[in-house]
Amino acid sequence: MKIPLTNNSSQQAKGRFGTFTGVFTPTVLTILGIILFLRIGWVVGQSGLVGAIAIILFANAISFLTGLSLSSIATNMNVKTGGAYYMISRTLGLEIGGAIGIPLYFSQAISVAFYIIGFSEAFNALFPAVPARLLSTVLVLTFGYLAYVGADFALKIQLFILAIMAAALASFFASGWESHITVKLFSSSSTTVSFWKVFAIFFPAVTGIMAGVSMSGDLKDSTRSIPWGTMSAIIITSLIYLAVAVWLGTHATTEQLLSDNMIMQKMARWPLFIILGVWTSTLSSALGSVLAAPRTLQAVALDGIVPRVFGHQLGSTTEPRLAVIVTTAFAVAVVWMGELNFVASIITMFFLNTYGMLNLTAGIERIVGNPSFRPRFRFPGIVSLIGAAGCYGAMFLINAKATVIAIILSYGVFILLERRSLRQDWGDIRHGIWFAIARLGLLRLESEPWHVRNWRPNVVVFSGIPHSREQLLDAGTWFVSARGLTTFYHLLQGDFDELVARGLREASRKHLHKYLAEQNVTAFAESTIVNDFYQGVLDILQAHGIAGLEPNTALMGWSSQAEGQWAQLNLMRRAVALKKSLLFLNYDSQLGFGKKRKIDVWWGGKDRNAELMLLLAHIICQSPPWTGAKIRVLRMIKSEEGRKGAEAHITELLKAVRVKAKPVILVPPEPETTFNSILGETSMESDLVFLGMRLPSVEEIGEYARYIDTLLESLPSTFLVRSAETVDILSTEPSP
Repeated sequence: MKIPLTNNSSQQAKGRFGTFTGVFTPTVLTILGIILFLRIGWVVGQSGLVGAIAIILFANAISFLTGLSLSSIATNMNVKTGGAYYMISRTLGLEIGGAIGIPLYFSQAISVAFYIIGFSEAFNALFPAVPARLLSTVLVLTFGYLAYVGADFALKIQLFILAIMAAALASFFASGWESHITVKLFSSSSTTVSFWKVFAIFFPAVTGIMAGVSMSGDLKDSTRSIPWGTMSAIIITSLIYLAVAVWLGTHATTEQLLSDNMIMQKMARWPLFIILGVWTSTLSSALGSVLAAPRTLQAVALDGIVPRVFGHQLGSTTEPRLAVIVTTAFAVAVVWMGELNFVASIITMFFLNTYGMLNLTAGIERIVGNPSFRPRFRFPGIVSLIGAAGCYGAMFLINAKATVIAIILSYGVFILLERRSLRQDWGDIRHGIWFAIARLGLLRLESEPWHVRNWRPNVVVFSGIPHSREQLLDAGTWFVSARGLTTFYHLLQGDFDELVARGLREASRKHLHKYLAEQNVTAFAESTIVNDFYQGVLDILQAHGIAGLEPNTALMGWSSQAEGQWAQLNLMRRAVALKKSLLFLNYDSQLGFGKKRKIDVWWGGKDRNAELMLLLAHIICQSPPWTGAKIRVLRMIKSEEGRKGAEAHITELLKAVRVKAKPVILVPPEPETTFNSILGETSMESDLVFLGMRLPSVEEIGEYARYIDTLLESLPSTFLVRSAETVDILSTEPSP
């Protein structure tokens, strides 16, 4: 199933917001939220001041490295609706983007409930009579309505919220200058929560770096606003968290920090500002998440990863209203499912997975070195890879089982999307990854000494229009089954300028690629314009391939015309001079390849032809159509006295090279019996025959072609083989 992508107008940048309003402010307000006011004291109490600082530094190091990666990717493209999902999908492809985008959406939707649960907890501390879950539900529905109306209102009130936040922090630091207590540097024996569990609960504090990125489709200049707004917000908020942790650790006891979630309010000079800070920060973070999540869902839907209906706007507005409704309903469900610490742990795993992939994306982009990757924001790729390692390492340390489940789920989504054959209209980094791997492999292959035991068939099949010569397609495919390489060539004979002007070469290549894909053939396809067919074959055999991957064998059909046979045998002489083996397939159109159960190899002694024929027969038997086929190695000798020795010789040889075949020694019943009659009588009921060819002189070509024709008259489908190998390709022994 192929799903086309459309460039919906809703994905275009609206240019409504700048760096401060669109990125810095929502990022700061999301980071300085519920964890700062309700959990940072608990973090210090559980882990001690040193442990709390370590947690803050480690979490912010991950967010800082992710911010660098995010900024690098953002300055290399025009980031549209979808934020992090958009960047990953446009870099690593839709399948990987979807495997990350779907969990990212859920993490953002869960964050709506997370922040509102935090608000209700703080509100309930002052007004215990108000049911917390009922209040949370009302707030989720209210914020869902505001997001349904539009993003403008939410972002316009941010400056007011930012001012309240600044007042709350000023109130907190304004008191306590005259006294301090003995600092508890490390966790006490009374604490019951592990270091990594505390880290998991704290980490949502730094997930706000996605707030600005999620609004990417509404920024005036996303390539400038995202890096400047995000990185400045990360640095400023990390300093604030460290300062608050140190202040709490030096002014409150462990018991106070563990038992009182509102400890910041009680320590502040003007407690009301802390209350207002808690309320406004949690509500603004929730509002930011309820704006971000629907946009991620909209982007995923417009790319066809989830039903496109989720990307509908419902009316003339550009807001993703249906996605807002879905997100609101999901957030309400989460509100009724869990409490704050439980929800925090879930969010941490989702965001760490997303952060890890963002870092991995930036690192791979830098290492692969595609010329198209020209970010304005530059730094070494190893930095991003360290960030990725930190993310996935933290996931395993927090909860190894949950990490494995998260990876399996993401990989499952990836496989599902791969099978759906999603189509994308942009290039991604996967081509660059394979290019980098191929380049490295080719360079190593070129530098490594070649040994005969590494011989593989690298076959160029001159198939012409493939659907008219399917037998050549089949034969070329069988050689690939043993991990060889096959390239199908269509030679266009005629005037170069005329054929290029008519676009026939490109049309031929596309047709050949399409045909191979329809036949599920794993091979390469090429088309070339030539003046003369056979000279073109020689040119391709010399020019095709690279490094240690030059073709060693050519395959074409055996001509039925005397003129064509003369040209083919002359070609064979020249190809062998170039050390290229030749295979001519004489195909029996009536019998085809029979039942694919019996292969005959006619042995002319242990010469180079015999070795190549036996190895090719063995390779063909590895392909699925020929599974279970039997190979016979046939040799004709002059007298009965030599039968035993000849049979023992071939048996020993087959054992030495570990090819499963049956030796058959033939003795003419009468001295005048010809090889031609023995050949026809013995192999007429076989499914495929390998017959070696000698190298005739130019003067002998015509006579030899007629002789070959007489041999083929009574044979089924036959490969005529002329080996150009100068070594024993059957040998598997290492060099002495």
